[in-house]
Amino acid sequence: MDLNRLLEQQNITKYRLSKKSGIPHTTVNDICNNRVDIKKCSAETLYKLAKALDVSMESLIAEGMEYRADFEIFKSNVCHKLKELGDLDFLIETVKADNIRFYFNKQWYPESLYLLAMVDYISRENDLPLCTGYNDLRKAKLSDTLYPAGIHMMCSALKSDDPKQTSIKAAIPEFMRFNIVENEVRNVI
Repeated sequence: MDLNRLLEQQNITKYRLSKKSGIPHTTVNDICNNRVDIKKCSAETLYKLAKALDVSMESLIAEGMEYRADFEIFKSNVCHKLKELGDLDFLIETVKADNIRFYFNKQWYPESLYLLAMVDYISRENDLPLCTGYNDLRKAKLSDTLYPAGIHMMCSALKSDDPKQTSIKAAIPEFMRFNIVENEVRNVI
């Protein structure tokens, strides 16, 4: 598996992977830049990387295997990346990597539209113009409203859909445009 692509899919930086896994940043960087073949890494290194990325050790060395993180994990990773990089660097890196289009072309619509909503929201918050390169994608919308897992749990516990209605009222407009309920992207731990 291409570690760079996996990092992009999970929206994790090499530095964050290094800190999370305990593997030196230089080693992670060498693997990502093909100076070190991941198949020749020690079992301990593979284990630490796999654990940090929540994938199997086998998937790290499997060729052509594709990984798609759980959407809640994806959202969390995006929010952490925003916190780590700050608004402007997040915008620059996200647009430069073009993961919005990459995910959309793979038909990973929730990930694509979540990232686009985040870019649009951060642009509005900083009085920046929207990136026009995604105008065609702004016409898309998820067919079903996507609620955070916590809202589903509250509805189940209360045996009521009231939390869904409350969350829609508090949702950030850029996310609601795509039928994604999100009301907090900055308060991450």
